[in-house]
Amino acid sequence: MKLRFYLLFIFYTLLFLFYPGDNYYFNLFAFNRDLFSKKEIKTETKNNPVPYLKNPFYFPQTSAEGVYIVDLPSFTPILKRNEHSQFFPASTTKIITALVAYDIYKPDQIVTVKKVIEDGQVMGLVVGEKITVENLLYGTLVHSGNDAAYVLAENYGFDKFVDLMNKKASFLHMSGSRFKNPAGLDANGQYSTPFDLALAARELLKNPYLSKIVSTKEIIISDIDFKYFHKLTNVNKLLGEISGLGGLKTGYTEEAGENLVSFYKKNGHQFILVIMKSLDRFSDTTNAVAWIDANVDYIKIR
Repeated sequence: MKLRFYLLFIFYTLLFLFYPGDNYYFNLFAFNRDLFSKKEIKTETKNNPVPYLKNPFYFPQTSAEGVYIVDLPSFTPILKRNEHSQFFPASTTKIITALVAYDIYKPDQIVTVKKVIEDGQVMGLVVGEKITVENLLYGTLVHSGNDAAYVLAENYGFDKFVDLMNKKASFLHMSGSRFKNPAGLDANGQYSTPFDLALAARELLKNPYLSKIVSTKEIIISDIDFKYFHKLTNVNKLLGEISGLGGLKTGYTEEAGENLVSFYKKNGHQFILVIMKSLDRFSDTTNAVAWIDANVDYIKIR
């Protein structure tokens, strides 16, 4: 009797587990047979192109002490020189200044110029002038106006603004950077690296609004009363001369040397080029772009 009971128990147990029919109660308790089938599991993989050097022993002629050239979509470096060494950033600092200003202000917000600085490159703001944040961003990024950068900072609170700059840098994992002022004027304890500036540039390029500003070659802006007009010319003389170059930010002081962060597009591919402490940033960048065209190609991973 016991043997019969055990045989029936085993039979019905197996029946519930593996019965192939459509009965609701059987299917409710049955295993999903697809788990045991030999169906091919389909996975979607993207064919991400990977950059490589046709000639790994051929390098562009550059005078810069710091160089970092990276494929933007994959952030794969294709040329590095002292990429984590710290240099004075000069006006490339204004990339972070613009990112912070975009976070805390609205473009059409009106601020009053309370005081101006005259150190280095300025756009010619006037005390008492009422001007939009958007026009100050053009002044900061296109003309590299130190006065514009300072007005953006001082209307929020200078120390609080600089603190946000360093928090933004930390958020972007710019571990080799520290900022003391919004214009990039040389200061003890202010520094950045080619790698970090590439991170900052990548963040700015994610923002269509700021990307449009940095690619502007020339523009005339005014205060809200059309009393003061400012002609702004991009310091980057390569803009409009090299096909595919879309900005991004220059920088120069005697201590920093010549700095240039560039965005370059070629045949559907995108690059960030960072040149720091150069003797001739425009020549270095021109040579680097020619080197990209001649020596960088892509393979597809399948």
